Amino acid sequence: MRTLSLNPRYIPMLLLLAILASHGNGMLGVFQFDDYHVIVDYDYVHSLSAWWSDIGHGMRPLLKLTYTLNWISGLGLVGFHLVNIGLHLATTLLVYALTLRMLDASHVSQPYAAALLATLIFAIHPLATEAVTYISGRSMALMTLFSLAALLAYLKGAQECRLSWLYGWSPLLFILAVASKETAILLPVGLLLWELCFSPTRDLKSLMRRQAIHWFIFLVLLLVLLFNHRYWQMMMFSASQHSISTNLFSQLHAMTYLLGQWLLPWTMNIDPDLPVIQDWAQVLPDALLWSVMMVTAMLCARKRPWLTFAIAWFMLQLLPLYIFLPRLDVANDRQLYLAGWVLGVPIAVMWLQLLAKPRLAYALAAALVLALGGMTIVRNCDYRSEIALWQATVQSSPHKARAYNNLGFAYAQAGQYAQAEQAYATAIKLDPGNWRAVNNLAHLRAMSHGF
Repeated sequence: MRTLSLNPRYIPMLLLLAILASHGNGMLGVFQFDDYHVIVDYDYVHSLSAWWSDIGHGMRPLLKLTYTLNWISGLGLVGFHLVNIGLHLATTLLVYALTLRMLDASHVSQPYAAALLATLIFAIHPLATEAVTYISGRSMALMTLFSLAALLAYLKGAQECRLSWLYGWSPLLFILAVASKETAILLPVGLLLWELCFSPTRDLKSLMRRQAIHWFIFLVLLLVLLFNHRYWQMMMFSASQHSISTNLFSQLHAMTYLLGQWLLPWTMNIDPDLPVIQDWAQVLPDALLWSVMMVTAMLCARKRPWLTFAIAWFMLQLLPLYIFLPRLDVANDRQLYLAGWVLGVPIAVMWLQLLAKPRLAYALAAALVLALGGMTIVRNCDYRSEIALWQATVQSSPHKARAYNNLGFAYAQAGQYAQAEQAYATAIKLDPGNWRAVNNLAHLRAMSHGF
């Protein structure tokens, strides 16, 4: 195998250029869908005093603070996009650092080259657009940034005996991650997973001593979330919708869908039409797939710990929490931002085997990077207007009433009333009980008759 000469000093600049090339046109995107509920029409993020008045009652205070600072900065929509791209760049650098540590611990040859390719895949994959270009997708990007920073700080503290990183910075970053999005509360499980996969000595007493503060914070944050009135209401409403078995079946299928989205990333969809599944027979293929993946992870634990970690991390971020606290939408592409940062590692390690034929290896890597970057550029074009985004969505979810209702609303806002009426009518045909579409159509017709 030929050794790939690579100067690590140039890697951050290379990653920055890749992100700007693939995500730069996302700067032309407009506010979309949830952006209006959590930013544009949400008074609590329009001033620092308003943000402070809500801090004891609302959720995700750090996320809201970033919205507030953007809102009062005077930079407008451009400022929101700049922050999102900056978050993505910072997260990408963390992905590179963690991937390099992972491959080093697994004794993979040429870890710098493999880590760079895996990180490039993360940086320019079109699935990242929902966390980067969609402004309110920042919740996932910000949470991922602090989660991975907490993981890296923990590793730095544990491996280099730097107590300030282990017991200071890592726990603080963990708290900031949960303050950005509450699903970051599973981070201590991720720390445990890393130790089990990559730690040369697995002394239980030492492990518990290193992680004790993280698990203590986990319990405290769990109590804080449970006693937050707004979060408790949301949790109870969500949990009352389906049984635990239904949640399990639905999430198994959702994981398969999301893995498929990552592997075949040319059908991005901000509102996928995934079913809530109540019958075990409907998810037999999914159950078989993930059983095989789990067995593979266990069999590879000694010789390919990077593969074990990739499979287990992916499942950890998508399955356990949502069995007991189901999402109102079964899956969204932005869920893969944290869950999927490891998925490029198996591809990168397999690519190393091709370096014996460097021309072929470089050509395949270049083709993969150009293809992913091109798809990201195309996907970012969908965010140029609300109409464009929902037109793309109804193509991917042609049987989902909500997508047509949102398209109709976008048409109405743009003054295209005939197209709006047609979209609302389609939504009602698909789901006669969709009261939003019924009300929107009635309001549109009343307005056209001068009432």
